[in-house]
Amino acid sequence: MALILPPRLTASARALREAARRRGMRTVQLLDHDVPDALREEDAYLHAGPSFADAVAPALAVALLEAPADWLARLPAAFVRREIRAVPIREAYGLRRPVFVKSPNDKSIPALVYADGSRLPGPDAVDPETVVLVSDVLGFDEEFRLYLLDGRVHTGSRYGVSGQLRPAPLSSEARAFGHELLSATGHTVPSAIVVDVGITATGRWAVVEANAAWASGCYAADPDRALDVVLRAAGPAARLAERDAAFVR
Repeated sequence: MALILPPRLTASARALREAARRRGMRTVQLLDHDVPDALREEDAYLHAGPSFADAVAPALAVALLEAPADWLARLPAAFVRREIRAVPIREAYGLRRPVFVKSPNDKSIPALVYADGSRLPGPDAVDPETVVLVSDVLGFDEEFRLYLLDGRVHTGSRYGVSGQLRPAPLSSEARAFGHELLSATGHTVPSAIVVDVGITATGRWAVVEANAAWASGCYAADPDRALDVVLRAAGPAARLAERDAAFVR
């Protein structure tokens, strides 16, 4: 039973590595995309960025769980407080107003406010059919990361204040909003996922985005409890629960 890590470790990866070691797991930091034969015979779990995870997960027989690409766009308006659409990037090129655009489940399209659609990466750099999330620009006074497991907020952390990185313990209000979100929409996400939420300038709670737990930083969250979520979100495909089969990357 081993936690597999990428060549470069973030502070979160190091914290999760120590949490894994405390519970008796073996930890292996791969030097590149080559997976040793011995690891292919072992129950493997993974914490890494999307491109590295995509490269090694098949050889490790790891099932990577993530939210559907259009999940944020399909949430009820009361949970997002803005218009959000999931569209091919070719449609976004025609926008002539400031919009926030991002890739749903990776960083292939930089998550930024674009003055208009002409500022997006062009068809020479991106397949025109690539799906992006396009939303109204909405500012957040505080932002929080929630680690969700089996329909509950398992741990979490504040990570930002007015756009600046400022990790701090999870607030009770953020936890309560997470439980409200899960009560209404928990069936639309895998059993283990990270969801970022925040307080808008008008004092309302809203969902920022969903992230794969296996690729997320844990900030001030409890690393032992964050690891619980990571292990479910990127573990042996042979142990995949039926309810999570629809959420495999």
